[in-house]
Amino acid sequence: MQLDLSGRHALVCGASQGIGRASAIELAALGANVTVLARRAEVLEALVQALPRIHPAQQHDFIVADAGDTDALRARVEKLITTGPVHILVNNSGGPPPGSAVDATTAEFLDAYRKHLLANHVLAQVVIPGMREAGWGRIINIISTSVKEPIPGIGVSNVTRGAVASWAKTLAGELAPFGITVNNVLPGSTHTPRIDQIIAARAQKSGRSAQEVQQAMATEIPLGRFADPAETAAAVAFLASPAASYITGVNLPVDGGRMRSL
Repeated sequence: MQLDLSGRHALVCGASQGIGRASAIELAALGANVTVLARRAEVLEALVQALPRIHPAQQHDFIVADAGDTDALRARVEKLITTGPVHILVNNSGGPPPGSAVDATTAEFLDAYRKHLLANHVLAQVVIPGMREAGWGRIINIISTSVKEPIPGIGVSNVTRGAVASWAKTLAGELAPFGITVNNVLPGSTHTPRIDQIIAARAQKSGRSAQEVQQAMATEIPLGRFADPAETAAAVAFLASPAASYITGVNLPVDGGRMRSL
Protein backbone atom coordinates (compact mmCIF):
# COMPACT_ATOMS: atom_id res chain seq x y z
CA MET A 1 0.00 0.00 0.00
CA GLN A 2 1.43 3.37 -1.04
CA LEU A 3 1.24 5.79 1.87
CA ASP A 4 4.35 7.89 1.26
CA LEU A 5 3.70 11.64 1.22
CA SER A 6 7.28 12.78 0.69
CA GLY A 7 7.38 16.02 -1.28
CA ARG A 8 3.75 16.86 -0.51
CA HIS A 9 2.79 19.93 1.53
CA ALA A 10 -0.05 19.65 4.05
CA LEU A 11 -1.89 22.53 5.72
CA VAL A 12 -3.59 21.34 8.91
CA CYS A 13 -6.07 23.68 10.59
CA GLY A 14 -7.02 23.64 14.26
CA ALA A 15 -3.71 21.92 14.94
CA SER A 16 -3.02 23.19 18.45
CA GLN A 17 -4.82 20.26 20.09
CA GLY A 18 -6.97 17.18 19.61
CA ILE A 19 -7.59 15.66 16.21
CA GLY A 20 -5.91 18.53 14.34
CA ARG A 21 -2.67 18.08 16.27
CA ALA A 22 -2.78 14.30 15.86
CA SER A 23 -3.41 14.67 12.11
CA ALA A 24 -0.37 16.92 11.72
CA ILE A 25 1.76 14.30 13.46
CA GLU A 26 0.46 11.46 11.28
CA LEU A 27 0.97 13.37 8.02
CA ALA A 28 4.50 14.31 9.03
CA ALA A 29 5.19 10.67 9.88
CA LEU A 30 4.25 9.80 6.28
CA GLY A 31 6.84 12.27 5.01
CA ALA A 32 4.73 15.37 4.27
CA ASN A 33 5.95 18.89 4.88
CA VAL A 34 3.37 20.18 7.35
CA THR A 35 2.18 23.71 8.07
CA VAL A 36 0.00 23.90 11.15
CA LEU A 37 -2.58 26.63 11.67
CA ALA A 38 -4.36 27.80 14.82
CA ARG A 39 -4.57 30.84 17.10
CA ARG A 40 -1.86 30.11 19.69
CA ALA A 41 1.63 30.81 18.39
CA GLU A 42 3.51 29.33 21.32
CA VAL A 43 1.65 26.02 21.08
CA LEU A 44 2.18 25.81 17.32
CA GLU A 45 5.86 26.62 17.62
CA ALA A 46 6.32 23.76 20.08
CA LEU A 47 4.34 21.41 17.83
CA VAL A 48 6.50 22.24 14.80
CA GLN A 49 9.60 21.27 16.79
CA ALA A 50 7.96 17.99 17.83
CA LEU A 51 6.67 16.90 14.42
CA PRO A 52 8.37 13.83 12.90
CA ARG A 53 11.06 14.34 10.27
CA ILE A 54 11.69 11.11 8.41
CA HIS A 55 14.00 12.55 5.74
CA PRO A 56 16.48 15.46 5.67
CA ALA A 57 14.50 17.62 3.24
CA GLN A 58 11.33 17.58 5.31
CA GLN A 59 10.32 20.99 6.69
CA HIS A 60 7.50 22.12 8.97
CA ASP A 61 6.11 25.56 9.79
CA PHE A 62 3.12 27.29 11.38
CA ILE A 63 0.62 30.07 10.70
CA VAL A 64 -1.28 31.98 13.38
CA ALA A 65 -4.84 32.67 12.26
CA ASP A 66 -8.42 32.68 13.50
CA ALA A 67 -11.03 30.81 11.47
CA GLY A 68 -13.57 33.48 12.39
CA ASP A 69 -11.60 36.19 10.56
CA THR A 70 -11.88 34.90 7.00
CA ASP A 71 -10.18 37.94 5.41
CA ALA A 72 -7.05 37.54 7.54
CA LEU A 73 -7.21 33.75 7.07
CA ARG A 74 -7.21 34.16 3.29
CA ALA A 75 -4.34 36.65 3.41
CA ARG A 76 -2.11 34.42 5.54
CA VAL A 77 -2.63 31.35 3.37
CA GLU A 78 -2.16 33.36 0.17
CA LYS A 79 1.23 34.37 1.59
CA LEU A 80 1.98 30.72 2.38
CA ILE A 81 1.42 29.50 -1.17
CA THR A 82 3.86 32.05 -2.61
CA THR A 83 6.58 29.65 -1.44
CA GLY A 84 4.92 26.58 -2.95
CA PRO A 85 1.55 24.86 -3.35
CA VAL A 86 -0.49 23.15 -0.65
CA HIS A 87 -1.30 19.60 -1.78
CA ILE A 88 -3.26 18.50 1.29
CA LEU A 89 -5.77 20.70 3.12
CA VAL A 90 -7.18 19.47 6.42
CA ASN A 91 -10.11 21.65 7.43
CA ASN A 92 -10.72 21.45 11.16
CA SER A 93 -12.18 23.86 13.68
CA GLY A 94 -13.68 23.63 17.15
CA GLY A 95 -17.40 23.03 17.27
CA PRO A 96 -20.03 25.63 18.24
CA PRO A 97 -21.17 25.75 21.89
CA PRO A 98 -23.79 23.18 22.95
CA GLY A 99 -27.46 24.11 22.98
CA SER A 100 -30.73 23.43 21.18
CA ALA A 101 -31.34 24.55 17.62
CA VAL A 102 -34.71 26.12 18.46
CA ASP A 103 -33.16 28.43 21.05
CA ALA A 104 -30.14 29.44 18.95
CA THR A 105 -29.86 33.02 17.74
CA THR A 106 -29.16 33.98 14.17
CA ALA A 107 -25.85 35.42 15.38
CA GLU A 108 -24.84 31.98 16.70
CA PHE A 109 -25.66 30.34 13.37
CA LEU A 110 -23.77 33.02 11.43
CA ASP A 111 -20.72 32.68 13.69
CA ALA A 112 -20.68 28.90 13.23
CA TYR A 113 -21.08 29.12 9.46
CA ARG A 114 -18.24 31.65 9.29
CA LYS A 115 -15.83 29.50 11.31
CA HIS A 116 -16.66 26.28 9.50
CA LEU A 117 -18.32 26.47 6.08
CA LEU A 118 -16.97 29.88 5.04
CA ALA A 119 -13.49 29.34 6.48
CA ASN A 120 -13.27 25.98 4.70
CA HIS A 121 -14.40 27.57 1.46
CA VAL A 122 -11.90 30.44 1.69
CA LEU A 123 -9.02 28.02 2.32
CA ALA A 124 -10.09 25.74 -0.52
CA GLN A 125 -10.30 28.64 -2.96
CA VAL A 126 -6.74 29.66 -2.09
CA VAL A 127 -5.13 26.22 -2.41
CA ILE A 128 -7.10 24.63 -5.26
CA PRO A 129 -5.24 26.42 -8.09
CA GLY A 130 -1.96 24.87 -6.90
CA MET A 131 -3.58 21.45 -6.64
CA ARG A 132 -4.94 21.78 -10.18
CA GLU A 133 -1.52 22.70 -11.51
CA ALA A 134 0.00 19.71 -9.75
CA GLY A 135 -2.78 17.41 -10.94
CA TRP A 136 -3.03 16.09 -7.38
CA GLY A 137 -4.78 17.25 -4.26
CA ARG A 138 -6.57 16.20 -1.10
CA ILE A 139 -9.18 18.21 0.82
CA ILE A 140 -10.21 16.51 4.05
CA ASN A 141 -12.82 17.99 6.35
CA ILE A 142 -13.01 16.85 9.95
CA ILE A 143 -16.66 17.26 10.86
CA SER A 144 -18.96 14.97 12.89
CA THR A 145 -21.18 11.89 12.82
CA SER A 146 -24.04 14.38 13.24
CA VAL A 147 -24.17 14.73 9.44
CA LYS A 148 -25.72 11.24 9.44
CA GLU A 149 -27.45 11.21 12.83
CA PRO A 150 -28.05 14.57 14.54
CA ILE A 151 -26.72 14.61 18.09
CA PRO A 152 -29.07 15.94 20.81
CA GLY A 153 -27.95 19.12 22.52
CA ILE A 154 -25.70 20.55 19.80
CA GLY A 155 -28.25 22.03 17.40
CA VAL A 156 -26.10 24.72 15.76
CA SER A 157 -23.29 22.23 15.25
CA ASN A 158 -25.64 19.66 13.66
CA VAL A 159 -26.91 22.19 11.13
CA THR A 160 -23.48 23.63 10.36
CA ARG A 161 -21.78 20.25 9.97
CA GLY A 162 -24.50 19.17 7.55
CA ALA A 163 -23.86 22.24 5.43
CA VAL A 164 -20.14 21.46 5.33
CA ALA A 165 -20.86 17.88 4.25
CA SER A 166 -23.07 19.07 1.38
CA TRP A 167 -20.44 21.63 0.34
CA ALA A 168 -17.77 18.91 0.31
CA LYS A 169 -19.89 16.49 -1.74
CA THR A 170 -20.55 19.20 -4.32
CA LEU A 171 -16.87 20.14 -4.44
CA ALA A 172 -15.85 16.51 -4.85
CA GLY A 173 -17.75 16.26 -8.13
CA GLU A 174 -16.37 19.56 -9.41
CA LEU A 175 -12.73 18.79 -8.59
CA ALA A 176 -12.47 15.09 -9.45
CA PRO A 177 -11.45 15.73 -13.10
CA PHE A 178 -8.36 17.57 -11.81
CA GLY A 179 -7.10 14.70 -9.64
CA ILE A 180 -8.32 16.36 -6.44
CA THR A 181 -10.32 14.35 -3.91
CA VAL A 182 -12.63 15.79 -1.26
CA ASN A 183 -13.66 13.67 1.71
CA ASN A 184 -15.07 14.06 5.20
CA VAL A 185 -13.97 12.30 8.37
CA LEU A 186 -16.76 11.97 10.93
CA PRO A 187 -15.34 11.52 14.43
CA GLY A 188 -17.48 10.01 17.14
CA SER A 189 -16.80 10.59 20.82
CA THR A 190 -13.07 11.36 21.05
CA HIS A 191 -10.87 12.40 23.97
CA THR A 192 -10.61 16.11 23.12
CA PRO A 193 -11.56 19.39 24.84
CA ARG A 194 -14.69 19.39 22.65
CA ILE A 195 -16.06 16.20 24.20
CA ASP A 196 -15.35 17.60 27.67
CA GLN A 197 -17.52 20.59 26.75
CA ILE A 198 -20.37 18.35 25.61
CA ILE A 199 -20.14 16.17 28.72
CA ALA A 200 -20.20 19.22 30.99
CA ALA A 201 -23.31 20.59 29.23
CA ARG A 202 -25.14 17.26 29.53
CA ALA A 203 -24.15 16.91 33.18
CA GLN A 204 -25.46 20.37 34.00
CA LYS A 205 -28.73 19.75 32.18
CA SER A 206 -29.35 16.29 33.67
CA GLY A 207 -28.01 16.83 37.19
CA ARG A 208 -25.64 13.88 36.82
CA SER A 209 -21.89 13.98 37.35
CA ALA A 210 -19.53 14.33 34.39
CA GLN A 211 -18.23 10.83 35.09
CA GLU A 212 -21.75 9.36 34.95
CA VAL A 213 -22.45 11.14 31.65
CA GLN A 214 -19.21 9.89 30.13
CA GLN A 215 -19.89 6.33 31.22
CA ALA A 216 -23.38 6.47 29.73
CA MET A 217 -21.98 7.77 26.44
CA ALA A 218 -19.35 5.03 26.35
CA THR A 219 -21.97 2.30 26.80
CA GLU A 220 -23.62 3.46 23.55
CA ILE A 221 -20.43 2.66 21.64
CA PRO A 222 -19.96 -0.99 20.60
CA LEU A 223 -16.21 -0.72 21.20
CA GLY A 224 -17.02 0.51 24.69
CA ARG A 225 -14.74 3.53 24.82
CA PHE A 226 -13.99 6.96 23.38
CA ALA A 227 -11.45 7.28 20.58
CA ASP A 228 -7.94 8.57 20.96
CA PRO A 229 -7.30 11.50 18.58
CA ALA A 230 -4.56 9.47 16.88
CA GLU A 231 -7.13 6.87 15.80
CA THR A 232 -9.13 9.52 13.95
CA ALA A 233 -5.94 11.06 12.57
CA ALA A 234 -5.03 7.70 11.03
CA ALA A 235 -8.15 7.94 8.86
CA VAL A 236 -7.18 11.48 7.84
CA ALA A 237 -3.69 10.33 6.90
CA PHE A 238 -5.03 7.44 4.82
CA LEU A 239 -7.40 9.68 2.87
CA ALA A 240 -4.46 12.03 2.21
CA SER A 241 -2.26 9.23 0.92
CA PRO A 242 -1.76 7.90 -2.63
CA ALA A 243 -3.56 4.71 -1.54
CA ALA A 244 -6.86 6.66 -1.34
CA SER A 245 -6.62 8.07 -4.87
CA TYR A 246 -9.98 6.58 -5.96
CA ILE A 247 -11.95 7.63 -2.88
CA THR A 248 -13.79 10.94 -3.09
CA GLY A 249 -17.04 12.43 -1.88
CA VAL A 250 -17.37 10.09 1.11
CA ASN A 251 -18.30 10.60 4.77
CA LEU A 252 -16.06 8.25 6.75
CA PRO A 253 -17.28 7.63 10.33
CA VAL A 254 -14.60 6.93 12.92
CA ASP A 255 -16.96 6.27 15.80
CA GLY A 256 -16.33 2.80 17.26
CA GLY A 257 -19.58 1.59 15.68
CA ARG A 258 -21.83 3.99 17.58
CA MET A 259 -23.99 4.98 14.62
CA ARG A 260 -26.68 2.46 13.76
CA SER A 261 -27.35 3.80 10.26
CA LEU A 262 -25.73 2.36 7.14
